[in-house]
Amino acid sequence: MPATLHEVTVPDSALATEATELVRDLTDELLYHHSRRVYYFGALRGRHRGLTVDPELLYVGAMFHDLGLTPRHARSTQRFEIDGADDAAEFLRRHGLPEQAVTMVWTAIALHTTPEIPHHLAPEIALVLAGVEVDVMGLAFDEMTNADRAAVVAEHPRPDFKRRILEAFHRGLAHRQATTFGNIKADVEARFDPTFVRIDFTEGVLASPWPE
Repeated sequence: MPATLHEVTVPDSALATEATELVRDLTDELLYHHSRRVYYFGALRGRHRGLTVDPELLYVGAMFHDLGLTPRHARSTQRFEIDGADDAAEFLRRHGLPEQAVTMVWTAIALHTTPEIPHHLAPEIALVLAGVEVDVMGLAFDEMTNADRAAVVAEHPRPDFKRRILEAFHRGLAHRQATTFGNIKADVEARFDPTFVRIDFTEGVLASPWPE
């Protein structure tokens, strides 16, 4: 595992090493490599923008961001983003990090499927989403060089990634479809489950107990 890939350094610390080992144990190859790419792509986008970040916090945010999709949370009824955020918060508190840092990482993970808003918050929060945007949807694809992208993918391959990540989303959401309300993941359930019915916000407003 190289410490540096095209000028982006993975933190060489006990905390980062334990985070890597934990995520390795809890995820499959798909989510592990995706999470590592999210870190690299987020860091590369941060470098492109001239942002200064705490690399440990960005790394933990990236590595834990999809833990809510793992069998560890197969019976959870809350949003998978919150499951991963809670795992990260517990991990960081165990390592004695201050609550400000814990809250920052929790927020980065909890909001990583919420477009735009994280980009107006702390760099560590913004860059977890930024890495996800590149790896999942190809947003800001040209914000980095072909060589940078190639180096990341060579180290963390993405075979058949588009299909496999959508299936992973569905597996993690099928038992808690209501949590996709107001979230882009409702699109996943609509594609995979023909019986899925979106919660309609307008119907909720009109059906409220207020007389008018």
